[in-house]
Amino acid sequence: MENLQKKYGFWTATAMVVGIVIGSGVFFKADDVLKASGGDLSTALLAWLIGGSIMVVTAYVFSKIATRIERVNGVVDYFEEAYGQKAGYMVAWFMNFIYYPTLVAVLAWVSANYTAGLIAYPDSVWKLSVVYLTGFFLLNYYSPVLAGKWQITSTVIKLIPLGFVAIVGAIYGLKTGQTLQNFVQCAQSVGDGGGGLAVATLSTAFAYEGWIIATCINAELRDAKKTLPRALVFGTIAVVVIYMLYYLGISGVLTNDQVIAAGDAAPVNVIALIFSRVSGTLLTVFVIISCLGTLNGLIMGSARGMYSIASRNLGPKSEFFSVVNPHTNSTIHSARIGYILSMMWLGVWYGNFAGWWGQFMDISELPIAFLYVIYISIYIWVMRKFTDLGGFSRFVCPFLAGAGSLYIIWGAIQKDMFIHFLLISLFILLVGYVLMNSGKK
Repeated sequence: MENLQKKYGFWTATAMVVGIVIGSGVFFKADDVLKASGGDLSTALLAWLIGGSIMVVTAYVFSKIATRIERVNGVVDYFEEAYGQKAGYMVAWFMNFIYYPTLVAVLAWVSANYTAGLIAYPDSVWKLSVVYLTGFFLLNYYSPVLAGKWQITSTVIKLIPLGFVAIVGAIYGLKTGQTLQNFVQCAQSVGDGGGGLAVATLSTAFAYEGWIIATCINAELRDAKKTLPRALVFGTIAVVVIYMLYYLGISGVLTNDQVIAAGDAAPVNVIALIFSRVSGTLLTVFVIISCLGTLNGLIMGSARGMYSIASRNLGPKSEFFSVVNPHTNSTIHSARIGYILSMMWLGVWYGNFAGWWGQFMDISELPIAFLYVIYISIYIWVMRKFTDLGGFSRFVCPFLAGAGSLYIIWGAIQKDMFIHFLLISLFILLVGYVLMNSGKK
């Protein structure tokens, strides 16, 4: 069994938290949250605040666990410590075959979608999706260190459009009174309802998701027991503040109806209306870089998925998937299977737009809700076993995080094709269970 070197520090870990979370979601889901809120800005902002609070409290609970356990794959290690090796293996299987590849597929598509809009060639979206997905897997395959540096660089770059929209939009909204008007008047294009606060909060869950992936490199972090907890808490709080300011910035320029009509292009429209189309185009470039930064962070997790399983001497061909390239220190075969799975889920995402399923199977949100089921089990473990913690850390925070998780899950149950996705996931987990000991000698 070859070991991964401790090659990352605090800023790489923080960049993974901030860089994975802040990506496409805040651009991709802004209109969805408003739609689900019935076009009401106050409800939409409350959904963003609730979703962010759930993330911060959850990250705080995990930061307490991270000070005790330092292995190969954070959330899998924690679940294994709590409920045994077989339980940890099943979580690893879920992460590798469902969670990582679904989000990688969606992020590749979102990145391609903005790029196609920039070059005015909408027919290129799916081809570009494949190019981006393939390119960043190759980057992580051949140079994981360079991939880590890209994570930091893209994180810094992606803060530019968010900060710009937040500051410019807020000033403009105060001068024109547009922000206040949006609080008073709901969007008329939504009609009756839109899903409600729970569904709106679920939509923010995609925008807030990804911080947990930073735990997948804990075995590669220098002084991980101090570095990872600091990165989790610092990074998640920063994200909530940035998101709220950004969303208010958009509301200072566009009406609620215009936000819904603009869809993913809302931030670009904000700058174009205030300055010029050239400025809006430049912002699109920053948005694309932002999305690609998130894509890279997700692939950093996906490339280590089967390695995490093989490191436990479980699953099919454990010796094969535990191989590490001695020159690049990358997970060779694990990265390959991560790529194949991501391409398969990209096909599922394509099927939504091609009308294959009859309804929309939202793999950008449903896998996240399933992950929250795992979180609840971990919170119960913390309350039962972490006897040395104070009452706030041992009981209050896990309880609040658990309540927030249930709220996210409730929102998911109301989504189209929830039952279909549940059955598919159970089948994948059943296959994993059957193969659990197939690679042992």
